[in-house]
Order: sequence, then structure tokens, then C-alpha cells
Amino acid sequence: MAAVAYFIALPFIYFISLLPFPVLYLLSDCVYFLLYHCFGYRKKVVLENLRKSFPKKTDAEIDLICKKFYHYLCDLIFEVLKIATISKKSMIRHCSFDAESLALFSKYADEGKSVIMVMGHLGNWEWAGHPFSLLCRQQLVVLYHPLANKYFDGLMIRLRSRFGTRMLPMKTAFRGIVASQHETTATVFISDQTPMPETAYWTMFLNQDTPVFKGTEQISKKLNLPIVYCKIVRKKRGYYKMYATTLTDNPAATAEGEISELHTRMLEKDIIAQPEIWLWSHRRWKYKRPQVK
Repeated sequence: MAAVAYFIALPFIYFISLLPFPVLYLLSDCVYFLLYHCFGYRKKVVLENLRKSFPKKTDAEIDLICKKFYHYLCDLIFEVLKIATISKKSMIRHCSFDAESLALFSKYADEGKSVIMVMGHLGNWEWAGHPFSLLCRQQLVVLYHPLANKYFDGLMIRLRSRFGTRMLPMKTAFRGIVASQHETTATVFISDQTPMPETAYWTMFLNQDTPVFKGTEQISKKLNLPIVYCKIVRKKRGYYKMYATTLTDNPAATAEGEISELHTRMLEKDIIAQPEIWLWSHRRWKYKRPQVK
């Protein structure tokens, strides 16, 4: 059945991808009406996450962010499909780094330094890697969790690697990074996924006790690779600007938990600035902090 669903869906995916952006966003508006008003996809989860994250906001303010989020989520779906056929020129026009960020990556490339990049599910993270692969000299490596459906997993790998990005399964992250030490790479960690509570670093994030994936800190300290935080700002519908900031050039010298706090605080600040473009439908707070025995 998985194969049948894939081969039925594939022609529609490419047909939709070929449509111009105005038509895509018209379709997005239609899907928003169905998703938000008719089906209420994960609306309970979204509203609960928003209320706990912003306890001082009124119900009207929460409802407005919720509606904006669903509008954005639908745009994101169609923007991801657009990757299948978008040209290099159009990709860079719609999503690119600012000049200072490009200069930062160029400096590391000149020095022959690989870097760890950390970011969250804020803005169009699926687009973010393509401008990097097109404009920067490092080999971009993105860590990911494979999908259960091998056919759609293969499709997502093709979309994500279309302009040269290399995909690396999360479970082989450290081994893969070590194996690529002969080349200059930039390895992307998505920091706001939900790790198992027993292995996580725990901190307050968006007003809630939150587990943070330790891998970013642990791997960067073991290999002593500079850590660069990247944020995505949505300038207007379909247009994004990315900004890169070095968190530390010497992770090995940092205290335990320091790196996790640094990138968590940066992401929190960026979410507060543009809350509607974070992935509120994700069950980020499904675990409780383990009790100390």
C-alpha cells in the first residue's frame, strides 16, 4: 500500500511544484480553511502549547497567533513541494543569507574549518539548506530522522539534496561526522526536537520545563568544531532571510550545559519575535523531567 500511495501521489507532487507561487499560495489558502476550520488538525495541541508558552497573552492574542501559524503551516507544505522544480536562481531569490553571514562562512572555509550549525523548526527550515549549498564552499550535511515509508523517505532525501546537500541519519551522526573530517563541512543539527527525557539536558524554554537534545553540545565538544547558530526571518510570504552567528569557536573550553543554553536561548528569542512561524503542532513538551532518586 505504501508503494501504491507513493506512485499515485508523485505525479501530483510534481504537477503542484510546477505551479507559479501565486497559484501555490491560493491553494495554500484553501488548504488552510480545511485544516483549521474543518478538520482542526492538532488544534488542541497548538493552543495548549501557545497558552503555556505565552501565559500573559489574552485569548484573542493566542487565537490570532494560532490562525497565523496554520496559514504559515499550509504555506510551508507547498513551499516544500516547490523544491522539486524550483530553479537555483529562484531559490536564492526566495531564501538567502545576509552578506555578513556569507562572509562568516567564507572565513571558516578559508581557514579550512568545519563547523556545527544549529537551528530550530522556525521559518522554512526545509529551504534553508539549499542556499547554503549553492552559495557556500562547505559541504552541507543535514542530520535527519528517516520516515517510516521508505518511498516518501527517498523523495524527501531527493528534495533535500537537490542542490548538493548531503543527508545523514541521526543515529549515525557522530560516525558520519568523523568519517567526513577529510573535507570541510557544515553539519546541521535541529535543536528543538524532543529527546528521551533520561538522556536530555533540561532547561526552561518558552516558560516550560523542556528537554534539549545533547548531541549538538557533545559532538561539538568532542571534535572542538565552531558552533554557528542560524535563524530564519520571514520577510514576507515566500521570502526568507537567514542570519548566522558564532556561538563559540572553542566548544571544548565551555562548561557542561553552556552550549545547550546558548542555542536554546537564541531560538527562544527568535520564536518570541515571530511566533507564528515556529512548529507549534509538534508535541515538544510530551515528557516530564525525571525525578532525581
